[in-house]
Amino acid sequence: MRFKTAVALVLLGLLTLLAGIGQKTIWAPSATFTATAPADAAGAPLTVIDHNLRTQQGGTVKINIEGDGNFLLAVGRPDDVDAWVGQTAHNTVTGVSKDKESLVVERADGEATAPNPAGSDLWVSTETASGGLEYSWTPPADGDWSLLLAADGTQPAPSSISMTFPNDTATPWAIPLMVIGGLLILAGIALAVLSARKRDGEGDGNGSLFARRARARAETKSGQRLGMVSGGVVTAAVTAVVVAGTGLAANAATPAPSPATESAAAAQPASPVLLDAQFRRILEQVSNATDAGDAAKDAAKLADRVGGTELEVRTQNYKIRSQVGTYEARMPVRSTKLLTTVVTSDRSWPRSVMAVTQGDGNVVPQLLTLVQPSPRENYKLTQTTPLQPGTTFPAIGRDGTQTLAAGDKEGLLYSGEEALAGLADRLSNPESSFKDKLVEGASSPYIADTLSYQAEVVASGANGNFAFTHKVVPESTVVFRTADGGALVLGRINFGFDGTPKASGDKLTIGDDAAALAGGKETTTGMVLNFAESMAVYVPPAGSADPMKLVAATRGLVGASFK
Repeated sequence: MRFKTAVALVLLGLLTLLAGIGQKTIWAPSATFTATAPADAAGAPLTVIDHNLRTQQGGTVKINIEGDGNFLLAVGRPDDVDAWVGQTAHNTVTGVSKDKESLVVERADGEATAPNPAGSDLWVSTETASGGLEYSWTPPADGDWSLLLAADGTQPAPSSISMTFPNDTATPWAIPLMVIGGLLILAGIALAVLSARKRDGEGDGNGSLFARRARARAETKSGQRLGMVSGGVVTAAVTAVVVAGTGLAANAATPAPSPATESAAAAQPASPVLLDAQFRRILEQVSNATDAGDAAKDAAKLADRVGGTELEVRTQNYKIRSQVGTYEARMPVRSTKLLTTVVTSDRSWPRSVMAVTQGDGNVVPQLLTLVQPSPRENYKLTQTTPLQPGTTFPAIGRDGTQTLAAGDKEGLLYSGEEALAGLADRLSNPESSFKDKLVEGASSPYIADTLSYQAEVVASGANGNFAFTHKVVPESTVVFRTADGGALVLGRINFGFDGTPKASGDKLTIGDDAAALAGGKETTTGMVLNFAESMAVYVPPAGSADPMKLVAATRGLVGASFK
């Protein structure tokens, strides 16, 4: 009977061992699986592939897309993709079915068309294709990334999409089954050996009483050893099953994140709105546009990449230079020597970024302010402001910094609007209350020169009465938080120069540059000149005893007229 039990244990052990080996070999799961979008999914001009799909299975996801004609696959942050899609009807690939054969596609109704997404500054990278595309989805940087698929915004986006994911190849029962099988085989062999020894002892016959007692004692000890061995084997086997079962349960059940974990995830800092490669691409396009406009003295060539103050100043500069050959051109915009970039991590619109460059022919570095008004508009150069000679540019984190509202004074000695208002007053009034609160370097006397010029004009104007004003343009103000807790404030101030003859018949004369805009050089009724001043002011953090500092400044004539 014991021999039969031993044989049964060995056979059971072999089967269990083979089952474990089979899970690692012939029954091992495939390394990948492919899920396909349903063929009956309704067409839409845009298709979004949710960022969660990239990390759902771990490893690299490969995407195969087939469509008629040309199409585009763009990579962007999830909030950027969602903002660009807006109210347009679209499909979203959100997940994989339980059988891992189909992609889950959700439909959102809305506007029937969208602009062509090609060329948007929101995309870190794009892939264009005709007919088909095989794409390996790898992140361009840390964080989440979504994909946008479109033809031209009017035609349906390709709907034939399949995604190949890394499969879960874990076989948690393979090792436990092999261990249990080995233990069962050892138990069977041990039982068979003990059974054979007992049969050898029973062949002595009845013998003497002493012999029978000795044999009885030997059988008792043998039985105890067998019980100990068998019990140990069974206990080990049971322990292996319990351990294996515990490991399986631990792998299968992932605990839900605690509120503290979720709070920590929510508290992660926002990512910068542009990666370095994006910024350099945008800056190169801005530089090309300004080069083309400057060379042709044609403001129409600036329209795609220049706006706001800079477009106005350059437009008038071209007009003046077409009539006055000696008039100074605006400083070129160069992308070849990029000294630093300032990128906001605030992801709402409008978004502002800044570059500090110094190209060939630029005596000093200049600050380039670029603004993206909304998701579907590209960044435009709104101000170019040469750094004041001898001035140090304040340190600002390159991994993304905070932009503040013009009226936000939190942590600052002055808000952005207070800083520019103080500068405007300082430029208008020699005895301004900001005289000691806002200073400039000895080698860069922009404020001193402006006050001196205004006083000189008034003193020498025998035939006219002259007045000067400096007024902040509130909507132009951009405020970046600096590394020390202070802020760099950039904005525009309108510099007005008003002249009126003192007596009837008196004439006022203006320069050739203003005459090109006013249509003449003399007036007996009065004249108005308007300049756009692009300014940058450093504001110390709250509690500092240091004054504000003028970091960069320039002006350009934008208007001249007779009364």
